[in-house]
Amino acid sequence: MADNMADTHTKVIKDRWQKLKELEAQGIDPYPNGIARPERIGAIIDVYGEYDGDALQGVKEEFYVAGRITGLRRFGKAAFFHIKDDTGRIQVHVRKDILGGRFSLFKKLDIGDIVWVRGSLFRTKTDELTIACSDIGLASKNIRPLPEKYHGLRDKELRYRQRYVDLIVNDEVKDIFRKRAKIIQVVRHYFTSNGFLEVETPMMQSIVGGATARPFITHHNALGIDLYLRIAPELYLKRLIVGGFERVFELNRNFRNEGISLQHNPEFTMLEFYEAYSTYEDLIDRTEELFSLIAKELYGKTVITYQGEEIDLTPPWRRLTLKQSLIENGHIDEERLFDREFLLKCLSDHSVPAPKGDEIGIGKLWTRLFDLLVEPRLIQPTFITHYPVEVSPLARRNAEDPDVTDRFELFIAGREIANAFSELNDPRDQKKRFEEQVAKRGDDEEIPPEVDYDYIRALEIGMPPTAGEGIGIDRLVMLFTDSASIRDVILFPQLRPER
Repeated sequence: MADNMADTHTKVIKDRWQKLKELEAQGIDPYPNGIARPERIGAIIDVYGEYDGDALQGVKEEFYVAGRITGLRRFGKAAFFHIKDDTGRIQVHVRKDILGGRFSLFKKLDIGDIVWVRGSLFRTKTDELTIACSDIGLASKNIRPLPEKYHGLRDKELRYRQRYVDLIVNDEVKDIFRKRAKIIQVVRHYFTSNGFLEVETPMMQSIVGGATARPFITHHNALGIDLYLRIAPELYLKRLIVGGFERVFELNRNFRNEGISLQHNPEFTMLEFYEAYSTYEDLIDRTEELFSLIAKELYGKTVITYQGEEIDLTPPWRRLTLKQSLIENGHIDEERLFDREFLLKCLSDHSVPAPKGDEIGIGKLWTRLFDLLVEPRLIQPTFITHYPVEVSPLARRNAEDPDVTDRFELFIAGREIANAFSELNDPRDQKKRFEEQVAKRGDDEEIPPEVDYDYIRALEIGMPPTAGEGIGIDRLVMLFTDSASIRDVILFPQLRPER
């Protein structure tokens, strides 16, 4: 069966190449330039979609539209077909006695061709709004056939690899990316209207900083140095706070040379924003405000559905410390939380490898157990606060408990969506933490351990009390479009090369 389908596919392509040659022999350019800008199909439907047949007879003007042929039914000297642009789809009726010599062009058209059409509006016997074609022309000849209407493009990897086809045949996919654009517009407007300055910071950095992740490495020939595609813009954005821009944000790409999964792509979009004279608790309020605003802009309400679960984004949201979450959701007795051997055994019981001896601190064991036992259960929006200093090298220590930091991570639908904290602005503490971090990392051929002393120098100039947050835009779009995989919300996700 597969061989027959392949043979048919090859024959169709050959037939279409032949039609292209025949069109050229008749003096018709299959890829003409200078096609006049058409009217939008959606705009015509908005105005005339409710007109009945009698009302349309009173509309004397002709309409000029262009789009891709998505369906075609021939009846000898007449035919119906549908064309589609990025705003809508409309039916067209052609007749040989009206088109005259242009009908020979029409006979060489195929599903997938992009055409322009001119004509008046009427309603068919089945009451469908239709253009009575008085003239037609070819805008671009299709060679490779589109997927069959009812079977579509179902192979997930093929859809990601040939996104251009996926967008043509699956309207719901196009809707996801329209919503993505809307979400980014809402985010950008929220911050600019609240006095934040949008900035751009370096994509190539000489020191890996701002997060813990494996970077992509490149080499600058003129400078003779290795550079790293940034894993985060954080340290540069905080330099801007030092410089006197008190509210800044950046919406841009980060790159991490790590695994690919339903939630991870090596190239992804992040929002990071920093606000002087604010704390992480202020950013909790901003986050609730932003998410509920997006929900209202998209759906007119603050309750959405994700993968069958109803998610209520109405503020305020639940707050738990990391320690509380391990007790309440992870079902670990409070007195066992500082029992290192018990924590290691918990990880081992769940087949999670963990270092022996003193190679890893209690704080990291807590976060590993949290990822395993707690995170999947946090369906409704939940802020997890007070992370250990050990896993928060850039966050301010909590004034009441110096072993933890003024930090939160936001979880919705069982995954992390945002990370924020009151920033560490004491250069002495920051220098010490950087140096400890580098010492623990040890030699690493791909990530040379290095302290960012220029950032320490910036803190010595003086950074006001500041809070900052990062929100994964791709995961945000997944949430608001009910998408199970990050690949569904990235137009061209990273894939292995075709063989």
